[in-house]
Amino acid sequence: MKKSVFIFLFALPFLAKAQGFQVSLQGQKQQAMAGAGTGLVQDGASLFYNPGAASFVQNSVSLGATPVISHGQYTDKSSSVVSETKSPVSYPFTGYLLLGDKKSKFKYGFAAYTPFGSTIDWQQGWTGRFVLTHTQLYTVYLQPTVSYKLNEKLGIGAGFVYGIGKVNQQNDMPVTDNQGNFGKAEIEANARGYGFNAGIYYKPSSVFSLGFTYHSQVKMDAKKGTATFTVPASLATSFPSGDFSTSLSLPKIITLGLGITPTKKLSIAFDASLIGWHTFDTLLIDFKNNTPSLADVKTIREYKDAYAFRLGGQYSICKDLDVRAGIKYLVSPVKDGYVSPDVPDATHFNYSIGVGYKLSKHLTADASFTIQRMKRSDTNIQTELGGTYRTDIYMPGISINYNF
Repeated sequence: MKKSVFIFLFALPFLAKAQGFQVSLQGQKQQAMAGAGTGLVQDGASLFYNPGAASFVQNSVSLGATPVISHGQYTDKSSSVVSETKSPVSYPFTGYLLLGDKKSKFKYGFAAYTPFGSTIDWQQGWTGRFVLTHTQLYTVYLQPTVSYKLNEKLGIGAGFVYGIGKVNQQNDMPVTDNQGNFGKAEIEANARGYGFNAGIYYKPSSVFSLGFTYHSQVKMDAKKGTATFTVPASLATSFPSGDFSTSLSLPKIITLGLGITPTKKLSIAFDASLIGWHTFDTLLIDFKNNTPSLADVKTIREYKDAYAFRLGGQYSICKDLDVRAGIKYLVSPVKDGYVSPDVPDATHFNYSIGVGYKLSKHLTADASFTIQRMKRSDTNIQTELGGTYRTDIYMPGISINYNF
């Protein structure tokens, strides 16, 4: 029983969706080009994609959002019973402000974005209800940034990252009261972490540009989470509700980007990233109130480093209208034996399209649409939950940008 009760704590992510936990929803132009933006200057989203390129961008302010619509399905290997998610829509957002005197080589920016987040509700009574029934989590990164143009070909920049996160996870417990209702376990925690984002941008010619970005590891600490156990009175002393603490190291991300502009109308971007997921190897849950049934838990996750490759293009139909498209290949960091219903990850492709329209001299609107489909069969070593996960995710997005 204790194994089933604790499994949901083993997963405790502060983020979720795409490659392991990573989500690339930080700019509509870049999203429409499959998330490629390290080596190609576009807009204020360079504060995220490459702070070194921000010094080449016009002063601007932009706001955007990308609703995430997901549907999951699980087919149990033993019984062939099919369970589904009934997840509500989540709303990752972005906000960028970029300022600087036209005669200065410096640009100063502030970025706010939600790089990780997810909401999953599995249907009532599903096969894995003792592992997970509900998860809701998000992170927000706040990033003040300085960018400096050394000359007309080379720029450098860096930003300080302050991350905040919140998680709520629930699962049923394999104990029942007099009416036959299962017990419930719920955890909720706020987390904080610090890091940085640095980049270099180099444009040796009018046709080619290069970029390098380093997103540091961010250790998210939850020092005072709350664990709540709803169990029969006879078990209340065995599973006392109370505080717990934990931490999770989000991976460093190293990205090399290439921009190609063969004509005034056509731009092509390619990014290759290494994501250091090996930092997510173990997870410790430290309960304040321990009992023989409620001991601290240290579990092995064994994530591995992974790669992501993004290719996108933009074509100007006319002076006021651009169209974009892209394809992304993501290698899953989750090893066989560790796939779980909170992160049913798999190696997969993403496909994106988008459009940008100039509404006035200073105002532009950009929209994107990304589709992601994954399928993976696995038996989890810890939970012994074995079957096939299928996940479809649809991400339409829009942003408004004002240049000045």
